[in-house]
Amino acid sequence: MIYMLEDEAGIRNFVLYALRSSGMEAEGFETPSALRDAMEHELPDLLLLDRMLPEEDGLEVLKKLRNAPETRKLPVIMLTAKDSEMDKVEGLDSGADDYIAKPFGTMELISRIKALLRRTADTPAETERLEIGGLCVYPSKHEVFAEGCKVTLTLKEYDMLLLLMKHRGEVFSRDDLLKEIWGYDFAGESRTVDVHIRTLRQKLGNCGEVIETIRGVGYKAGDEPVD
Repeated sequence: MIYMLEDEAGIRNFVLYALRSSGMEAEGFETPSALRDAMEHELPDLLLLDRMLPEEDGLEVLKKLRNAPETRKLPVIMLTAKDSEMDKVEGLDSGADDYIAKPFGTMELISRIKALLRRTADTPAETERLEIGGLCVYPSKHEVFAEGCKVTLTLKEYDMLLLLMKHRGEVFSRDDLLKEIWGYDFAGESRTVDVHIRTLRQKLGNCGEVIETIRGVGYKAGDEPVD
């Protein structure tokens, strides 16, 4: 079941028609309150979320979903006319799994929906502890500790750190990270990776040195922090 929160009836009906024609179940809602009422009865498999909405901004809706245990891992694609780089970074950092700017192609939208559903369905349960020096990640709890202190990360920062630590010593290019973390080629905006790496290192303090820059290539998690 795909839910869509979009206040423009023309766009909402067009997308719902396309999804249903592709064999998906889909329901649309005009306001956040209508969406919340529906989710009390049935949670969707994925949510398409507009940014500019009546009642409250789409980012506020997203943050509430991420703070609620039952919807913390709900796949969310933002579908919005706000298309600057900072808009995308803000949406992704707030917990969106993908970000598509209007106008968009129907086939691309459906392809991204299917890709996101595959990724979330194939995510195995994580129970191990990953540790490098004073940096520890507990995947099953979605927790990060740096030198014994708990660190709060955005979802994308956490996913990037988890990927690097699970493949310690392996170098990931910026394009690799975009595809692995965002799920598609974020063409021409590889600076997004650098921004996330920089803020991630800052939040990790001394343990941020675990993330090494391989000049001209990309990033990796080293075996130990660099002195």
